[in-house]
Amino acid sequence: MDIRKVKKLIELLEESNVAEIEIKEGEETVRISRNYPHGQLPPQQYFVAPPAAAVAPTPVAAAAAAIPPESKPAHKGEAIKSPMVGTFYRSPAPTAGPFITVGQTIKATDVIGIVEAMKMMNQIQAGKAGVVEAILVEDGQPVEYDQPLVIIV
Repeated sequence: MDIRKVKKLIELLEESNVAEIEIKEGEETVRISRNYPHGQLPPQQYFVAPPAAAVAPTPVAAAAAAIPPESKPAHKGEAIKSPMVGTFYRSPAPTAGPFITVGQTIKATDVIGIVEAMKMMNQIQAGKAGVVEAILVEDGQPVEYDQPLVIIV
């Protein structure tokens, strides 16, 4: 997803009285809406984007819709969460081994994976020492902000 196009849509929303913009392209959807104070309704104005919208499809939005709502935690450890939206990689290169494996003892400064955002590779550190109980995200899977990646006990 090109962040510049999303920013342009946000600017369009701010410059108008439109409460929400939703663009569908195939199976993928991008929705941007305003947050109105409790009890206050948005103006009754609508904007419908043409089918060939200038926004690229967002696999992140489609992946977020596929994530089931969290119920009771199945793991007893503490989750290491994604600090950003992007694509999660378990290894430094396609042919390299993973940074961590289940059952491995790690230090707080150990890298647990990489989140690629806007063509930048961001190393994610554990932030706490312990044993890897579970790896919740597959290699190459899109992740959301604050989404649990790994469980450390």
